[in-house]
Amino acid sequence: MTISLTTPAMLFPAVSLLLLAYTNRFVTLASLIRHFNPDHSNEAVQKQIDNLRKRIYLIRRMQEVGVISFFLCVVSMLALYWEYEQVGSYIFAASLGCLLYSLFLSVREINISCDALDVHIQTFYSKTPTNKK
Repeated sequence: MTISLTTPAMLFPAVSLLLLAYTNRFVTLASLIRHFNPDHSNEAVQKQIDNLRKRIYLIRRMQEVGVISFFLCVVSMLALYWEYEQVGSYIFAASLGCLLYSLFLSVREINISCDALDVHIQTFYSKTPTNKK
């Protein structure tokens, strides 16, 4: 299969927007963590902190793999520019693989985020008095 110089360039907007979204997630989590009060530590807070640690780790990995994808995309364009079509195609495929892995990590992070919301909802159930008849 022959790809042109513009094929890897089509990924630039997508990867850039993904990196921006990942950065926004990271900033939001950092803000949440800064607002935790260590004096009010209980089991629910510990679960939330564990979830936040997992999410931060995943977001960092998502950002790293996204940047690697972006880098490989540029290298692919250089290879195609220098008329190394086969090499450029393989590097572009590696870039797509990194992008897919980054998206997979994003789905995992979303699942952990849902788990964190479940923990938060459970605290409401534990504080709500039960209706007894």
